[in-house]
Amino acid sequence: MESELQTEPTPQSRSTPKRGRWLIVSAAALGAAIGGAGIANAATTGSSSTTPPSSATPAADPATLSHGPGETVLTGTTADKVKAAALAAAPGATIIRVETDSAGSPYEAHITKADGTRATLKIDASFKVTSTEQGFGGGPNGQAPPGAAAPSA
Repeated sequence: MESELQTEPTPQSRSTPKRGRWLIVSAAALGAAIGGAGIANAATTGSSSTTPPSSATPAADPATLSHGPGETVLTGTTADKVKAAALAAAPGATIIRVETDSAGSPYEAHITKADGTRATLKIDASFKVTSTEQGFGGGPNGQAPPGAAAPSA
C-alpha cells in the first residue's frame, strides 16, 4: 500500500534538477572562457622580465625630418647654390635636404650617394664643400645623434 501513496513525478519536477545542472555547467564554462581569454591576453601583451622597459623614445629617421635641431631649411638661391656644390662634390647623389648647420659650417647638405649610403656635406659661405661626414652628421654641438655613425672629416 505504501507504493500506492507515492505519486509519480511530474515532467516539470523532473526538469528542475536538469535545468539547475545546465545552469551550473554553463556558468562554469563561461567562467573558464573568460579566464582563458584573460590569460591569453596577459601572455600576448605582457612585458618580458628579461628585457627592461625603455623610457627613451627611439630617434626619428633624420631623412624624414624637415630640418635638424637648431637648423633652418634653405630656400631660394642659397639653397640652389648649396645643392649645386653638393652635387658637384658627389656626382649621382640625391639631395635629401639643405639647411643651415648648427655645428660650425654655414650650410650643410644631406645626401644619398649614388651607392645608396647617406652623407652630410659641410659647405662654407663661398659654397665650397669643406668636409664630408658619413650618415647625417654630428648633430647639435658636434654630438652624434642616437644610432648615428660618428662624423669623419
